[in-house]
Amino acid sequence: MADLAIDPDPLRDRIVDAALAIAEEDRGGWYDLRLHLVAHRLGVPLSAVLERFRDADAIADAWFARALRAMVGGEPAPGFGGVPPSARVHAALMRWFDAQAAHRRAVGSMIRAKLHPSHPHHWVPMAFSLSRLIHWALEAARLDARGLPRQAEEVGLTLVFLRALRLWLEDGSPGQRRTRAFLRRDLGWLDRLPRRPAPDLRRGSG
Repeated sequence: MADLAIDPDPLRDRIVDAALAIAEEDRGGWYDLRLHLVAHRLGVPLSAVLERFRDADAIADAWFARALRAMVGGEPAPGFGGVPPSARVHAALMRWFDAQAAHRRAVGSMIRAKLHPSHPHHWVPMAFSLSRLIHWALEAARLDARGLPRQAEEVGLTLVFLRALRLWLEDGSPGQRRTRAFLRRDLGWLDRLPRRPAPDLRRGSG
């Protein structure tokens, strides 16, 4: 739910980590996060936080950018192009969920803060971030449908992802087993869409 830009400034990552830790300690979660407490924990002036993030929502976006990088990171394994589309998308989305599993409670509070009635200015950017996430999931899965099948992928995957996200936020099963099973069950329609043959994904192939 954010872009993929990587900032070399190590303090940015430390701010994100400190904010996440404080939100997990406080019953109020992300909505009650106070940035002066983040600065105090890190031993830096509050202005150092402001120089890097406009507000707590921008810190949340930086966290989601990490998850997005985890989802698209790495080269596909040999034979990945021959795996059914549903399995490829399943693998991509679970990388997104797995990257955040240890902080599921804080992630839920981030999303609720973005959706809070007093934060309407966050709603439209969330829609664009969701669209971007779905596009990157399809890219990570190396799906190359065009026209109506591509539109079906985008709309259908958005609906599946939102249901999976709701489940995942409450999924305390070992290894997020319930979320994995839900995605396996609800992504099967991807295998029935017309599509071009999968490309050769070996590095350096033409």
